[in-house]
Amino acid sequence: TALYKVNLLSKIFAELPLEIADLTGGFGIDSFFFSRIAKKLWHVEPNAELQELARHNHLQLGATNIEYVNTTAESFLQAHKKEFAVIYIDPSRRLNHKKVFSLAECEPSVPLLLDGLFERSKTLLIKASPLLDISATTQSLRSVKQIHVVSVDNECKELLFLCVRDFSGEAEIHAVNILSKGSSSDPFTFFASAEQSISLAFTEPLNYLYEPNASLLKAGAFKSITKTFPIVKLAPSTHLYTAEGLVNNFPGRMFKIEQLVKSDPKAIESLLPDRKANVLTRNYPLSVDDLKKRLKVLDGGSQYLIGFSSAKQKYLALCSRIQ
Repeated sequence: TALYKVNLLSKIFAELPLEIADLTGGFGIDSFFFSRIAKKLWHVEPNAELQELARHNHLQLGATNIEYVNTTAESFLQAHKKEFAVIYIDPSRRLNHKKVFSLAECEPSVPLLLDGLFERSKTLLIKASPLLDISATTQSLRSVKQIHVVSVDNECKELLFLCVRDFSGEAEIHAVNILSKGSSSDPFTFFASAEQSISLAFTEPLNYLYEPNASLLKAGAFKSITKTFPIVKLAPSTHLYTAEGLVNNFPGRMFKIEQLVKSDPKAIESLLPDRKANVLTRNYPLSVDDLKKRLKVLDGGSQYLIGFSSAKQKYLALCSRIQ
């Protein structure tokens, strides 16, 4: 994810290196990778011991263009009057919050700092928890030009909000899934206004089922994806799609429906003698655990049992995974 952020900035700025301030330096992982494209990088961190650990690691890794400032983000902004090419900030949850659902609940509070941040830089890159609501977070900020929903191996890891001073257009949303092997799918890009304007038709299950990756689901590209790939949604609240044929380069999991089956233990026993399957439910009356208990199925094997609802009825499908 740090490399993704570095590549993002490298695409935005035609001229490198940059002067970058990381206002929430912490262990310094993002700082280290940013230093690769930085003329100078400021690592701002109020915890002196933590900052010393980061300094030690950076030196071992050969990063010598980092200045360490042992203070808070707020104090740093007041004391340093220069303008940076980029300010990066990754606010953490407050100590009395187990879960965070808005940037206002984080430290430092980015919405309260916005004026000071934009005084010091034209470009802000803000990292946020994937728990946050994208629309509400965008509204709490200003001049959001791009939103990046970043997953690793289909697990949503972070939301990135790229804010550019005086930008007044609609934010472009990018959904990307990075594979730990080193590659990544091409970001799926769309606008929320276009998503809202799309009218969908629904269908009963065809030969294949398609489940978008975690970034697409978090980004809310439920309709836009049908305009890029020849797939059809099953129902308004069922985030599974279907098609007659195999769709190349689909950003998510693909399943071949072997057959539609009854939700009955005896029917399943004849199909799965070892009673092992990977069970999924999407908009289905039973949870995964409840469905496994009902069918007397254990986790494992290569086959999938997927319970889902179309616009007309509920289904249980025995599937094999294609991708």
